[in-house]
Amino acid sequence: MRRILVVFLFAASGIFSAAEGQTRRQDVSLTLEKLFGRLVASHEDTEKLRINDSIKFIIDSYAESDTVFTHKFPNLKYLGQITSKNSGLKIITWNLLLKDSESRYYCYLINNRGKTNHLYRLEAKYKETPVKSDIIYSEKDWYGALYYDLKPFKQAKQTYWVVLGIDYGNPSITRKIIDILSFGPDGEIVFGKKLFVNGDVTKYREVLEYSSEVVISLKFLSEKSIIFDHLVPVSPALKGNKELYGPDFSFDTYNLEKGVWKFKSDVDVRNKK
Repeated sequence: MRRILVVFLFAASGIFSAAEGQTRRQDVSLTLEKLFGRLVASHEDTEKLRINDSIKFIIDSYAESDTVFTHKFPNLKYLGQITSKNSGLKIITWNLLLKDSESRYYCYLINNRGKTNHLYRLEAKYKETPVKSDIIYSEKDWYGALYYDLKPFKQAKQTYWVVLGIDYGNPSITRKIIDILSFGPDGEIVFGKKLFVNGDVTKYREVLEYSSEVVISLKFLSEKSIIFDHLVPVSPALKGNKELYGPDFSFDTYNLEKGVWKFKSDVDVRNKK
């Protein structure tokens, strides 16, 4: 099996050039599907790490290819693949669950600068502590999450991206994150910007914390609106214990107004599509 895998990996290093056909891409998609299947089925950390190295090798080649913005692997439920509407940014994420070591997130950011793409490779270990809402994160101290949607917007003539993500780092508390991603003058990644306004409080990002036993919705309602479940404790006496929070069937939003995302509580969405 190892010899077969090595042969495949050498072949994979050049498969994503523009000249290669659809059949070859389908072969790679099938291989990734099998690798992720083995990753989920494996019970040994050492084997999981070896399989994950093979996945990283393939994604490395794919993320550096000229077709990364025009191609998407189909039917890979364990690989997150999102591209902005203007094809300015693509994000690929997945997580590695380990038994005896800290689990990890992997993220590939591809920034389309016009003539060339700039590739960033991020990695973070699971953390039980919450993502902070009052600081900026960089490539070096990325908090770790699985991103599942994004939208570009402009503020002061600069392009930013709102990204929606989920973090499973705490076994008792699930976190969903609304963050702002941008790139500095030297191309450095910047996570967070002080544009989330809720009353007298302005934050760099919104972090929703709730019981890992429930499911909540966080999604874009439109290009300029984000909607999510309003979270409350199961009892008023348990306020602050996020592992006991869940939705109360009302909704809150953040709406883009003059370059700032403003919070609105208890929104009526009954007539919204």
